[in-house]
Amino acid sequence: MSRMISPIVSCLFVLITASFSMAEPAAKQSKKEKTPAAKGEPRPQEVEEKSVQKQASVTVDGKKIDYTVTTSRLVLKKDDGKARASVFYVAYTRNGVEHPAKRPVVFAFNGGPGSSAVWLHLGALGPRVVPTSPDGTAALSPPLTVKENPQTILDVADLVFIDPVSSGYSRSENKEEKFHGVDEDISSVGDFIRRWVTDQKRWSSPKYVLGESYGGVRAAGLAHHLQSRYGMSLNGVVLLSSLIDFRTLHPGEGNDLPYLAYLPAYTATAHFHGKIKGDREMLLDQCHAFVRSSYATALLKGYTLPEERRARIASELAILTGLSEELILRYDLRIHPSRFRKELLRDEGKVLGRFDARVAWPVADRAGDFASYDPSFSVAKGAFSTAMLDYLANGLGWVEQRPYEIIASVGPWNWGKQNGYVNMSSRLSSAMRDNPHLRVLVQCGHTDLATPPGGILHSMAHMKLPQAQRSQIKVAWYDAGHMFYLNEADLKKMRKDLVEFIK
Repeated sequence: MSRMISPIVSCLFVLITASFSMAEPAAKQSKKEKTPAAKGEPRPQEVEEKSVQKQASVTVDGKKIDYTVTTSRLVLKKDDGKARASVFYVAYTRNGVEHPAKRPVVFAFNGGPGSSAVWLHLGALGPRVVPTSPDGTAALSPPLTVKENPQTILDVADLVFIDPVSSGYSRSENKEEKFHGVDEDISSVGDFIRRWVTDQKRWSSPKYVLGESYGGVRAAGLAHHLQSRYGMSLNGVVLLSSLIDFRTLHPGEGNDLPYLAYLPAYTATAHFHGKIKGDREMLLDQCHAFVRSSYATALLKGYTLPEERRARIASELAILTGLSEELILRYDLRIHPSRFRKELLRDEGKVLGRFDARVAWPVADRAGDFASYDPSFSVAKGAFSTAMLDYLANGLGWVEQRPYEIIASVGPWNWGKQNGYVNMSSRLSSAMRDNPHLRVLVQCGHTDLATPPGGILHSMAHMKLPQAQRSQIKVAWYDAGHMFYLNEADLKKMRKDLVEFIK
């Protein structure tokens, strides 16, 4: 899971601006370095690498899998040997493998930016998982501790869960180094992967990156960066509830693309809550056809669309969303996702979840047009936070005094664009062209109103690729939302899809 932050509208999320000390002038700094520390004055300590290993087992498909779990802090260094950052990670490697250097390895991370990898680690992929309700929509009584995860993919691949700098226990160790930005983040995570692969002698292993949410931006960027910077060609990229082009996510003046991208998720959500009737797949086929034809054409005409045409489009939108024609016309055929979350069950006094619109809790504020909180995030955050800290201390033997940042404050984030949107499509397509064996798995949750499937599918369709390589992009669908793996049926399907993709 992750908290997706707009590069333009960052106030949508609770982010605290990080303050950085100004570097001293070069002359003064040089003089200071030559001055020996005063007698009795403590010298600055270089952060040290540290690892703790444990042995454990998990049963998958009726077979016992013995493994080693390594909890560690890896220090990224500059060419002069000084520490840049310390990156916290947890790695799972299967025991008894005849040729471990040739075993597949998956590097997994969440998004945010600023999220730790706890959601994928303890929600889906690792050998231990946080208990949830069967469909993942209800909060369980606290406190929660982890249990065995029979849906882990550890039987087919080793797993490395990475907390990017500032998240989890990862920290910047040099005031002059910058990590909070699109390219800075890709560079530091890429440096970590290079170091881990080198230290563990895994250059001959098939390598995969798996990113959720904003982690898709990171994963797409890494596919290009690892290849161009280090000559490390990946075997696969998994984009789980992801986006790679922010134009698909945030509507604005002249940018109607998000309204098209969100519509199929509205249809799936309205069907789940019984606001529209019929076969879901047929409704979704109808919705996709509408998006590609009449709706796209209508939005392209902007506010010059004739009134009669506006009325017909509003009628079709009402059928596909469960909202009233009057409301749709009031907002000029453009349904903002937060407004949809507030309006669909307004008569019942409920608001929909953003990460999973199947979750509907009592509305906090009956007035206003937009949802004021996300009940689907409330379902997960406390459970995962408590379970992770207990697992680190009692399961993995790792205890630190500083807080484990489940979701860190990483603002201001350097989006690297002036008056534009971040778009990783060209980097991913370039990586695929240069490495014709690179495959991509796109995983989509029907009721995801954080990063709607329509967005990533639009990006995939618009990537410049040789037609023959399009068969190397696969799409898998799941019934739930952003963290569809919290739904037990989807978690089982996710394992099946990943095992097939890796094998």
